[in-house]
Amino acid sequence: MDEAITARVIKEYDFWQIPIKFSPYDFHPPLYYLFMKLWSNFLGYSELALRLPSIIFSLLTGYLIYKITKELFGKITGLWATSFFLFNPLLVYYSQEARMYMLAVFLLTTSLYFFLKLISNITYEKSVRSASHFKAGRSKLNIKNQIFFNLFIFLSLLTFYGSIFLIMTFLLYFLYKKQYKNLLICLFVIFVNLLVIYPLLYQQFINAKDSLRFVANWSLILGNASVKNLLLIPLKFSIGRISFYPKWLYWLIAGVWTFFVFSQLVKNFLAIKNRQLAFLFLQLLIFPLILGFFISFFTPLLQYFRFLYLLPIISILLSYSLKPSLFNLGKILILSGFLILSLVYLFVPPFHREDWKGLAKILPKDKTVFMIDSSSDPLKYYQPAIKIESLTKISDQSINLSEIFVIPYTAEIYGINYRQILQDNKFYLDQTTNFRGLTIEKWKKKRTRF
Repeated sequence: MDEAITARVIKEYDFWQIPIKFSPYDFHPPLYYLFMKLWSNFLGYSELALRLPSIIFSLLTGYLIYKITKELFGKITGLWATSFFLFNPLLVYYSQEARMYMLAVFLLTTSLYFFLKLISNITYEKSVRSASHFKAGRSKLNIKNQIFFNLFIFLSLLTFYGSIFLIMTFLLYFLYKKQYKNLLICLFVIFVNLLVIYPLLYQQFINAKDSLRFVANWSLILGNASVKNLLLIPLKFSIGRISFYPKWLYWLIAGVWTFFVFSQLVKNFLAIKNRQLAFLFLQLLIFPLILGFFISFFTPLLQYFRFLYLLPIISILLSYSLKPSLFNLGKILILSGFLILSLVYLFVPPFHREDWKGLAKILPKDKTVFMIDSSSDPLKYYQPAIKIESLTKISDQSINLSEIFVIPYTAEIYGINYRQILQDNKFYLDQTTNFRGLTIEKWKKKRTRF
C-alpha cells in the first residue's frame, strides 16, 4: 500500500505540489518523493522503475560499508561486512520497496563515513598509511569532510525524520569528546533544516495527532513503546520479514537464530583491541534505539523498519575478527543463514508482499467495491477504472444493492465493524477469496419472504 502511495503521489502531483499539497497529510519529509518525481519523468511508473532506486541505494550503501570497514580493519573484513549487509534478509526485502528507507540508509551511512573522518581521537587498527588515507587521528578539522558530513545530515533529515536518532548520537559524541566546533556546525545545520521544514513538520504533527485520535487502532500500526516492539528489532534484523505458523515454532527458531547472530556480534565487539572504537560503534548501535523507545512513549514510532540505518553498523561489528580470514566458521554460518533466509523469502510466494495485482485482476468491473478509501491506492495502480466506495459509508450505500464486494484491508485499524453493519442490513457472506494477505468478500442480500 505504501508503495502505491509513492506511485500515486509522483504521478498526480507536480514538483511544487508535493511539499505543499501532499506532504502535510503524510508522515515523511518530501525529498524522496521529489527525487522519485524526477526519476519517473525519465523511467516511468512501472514496478521495476519505482523499485530500482532502492536497489541502487542498497548497493551504494554496501560499497560505503566496504570502504569504512576496509579502512578500519582491512580488506577481508570489509568483504565480510558488505556481504552481511547486502544479503541480510531484511535488507533484501526493503531494497525492493519503493519507499524512502533505503535512501535514508544510504544518506546516513555516508554521514557515518564522513563522521569517522572528522573524529580526531581514535587510532585505527590499520597501518599508518591506511590511517593517513582515512584522515583520522588528527586534530585539525578537515573542511571537505565537515561539508560532506553536514550535507548528508541535512539531506537525511529531509528524507526521513527518524534519522535524528542517529544524528543525535553523532552530536553526543562530539559533546563528550569536547569537539565543540564539530558540534556547533552540526547543530547549526540542524537548526537551518528545522527552519526550512518547520511549517510542514508542524502541520504533519497536527494531522498525526488527529489520526491518532480519530483512527481507532492507528497507534498499534505506528509502534507503541513496548518490550515486544523493542525485541522485534534484533529479531527482524536477523530473520527478515519471514513469518509462519505455528507461532511457537516461529518464535523458537527466530529466537535461537537471533541469539546466535547477536552473540557473535557481542563476541566480536569484545575482541576489538581499540576500545574507543569499539564503544563508539556500540553507542551508534544502542543509543538510537534508546532514543526511539523513549520518544515512542509520546508519539508511537517503534517499528523495526524505522531503524534500518543500524544494519550497516551491525554488519561492521559482525565482520570483525582478530585474525581476518575468509574461512571463519561463525561468519560462514551467519552469512549462510542470511542467504538461506533471503532465498526462502524470494522463492516462497506466501512470504511475499500482498498480492494486489492478483486481486485487481479478478475484481468485477461492473460492481462497486467497498474498502477504506485511503487504502485503495494499490488497486487504482493496477486497475485505474475500478469503482471504489468508502467502507465508512457502507450502511448508506448498500441499502438498495443485492450484491456487494468488500475488501476489509485496514478496516480493523479504523475500527469499522462492517460485518455487523451488513448483517443488520440483511446481508450474508457468500464467498471469500484470499490473495496473499488480502481478502475480498462477496456479500449477498437475503431474500425477503412474504
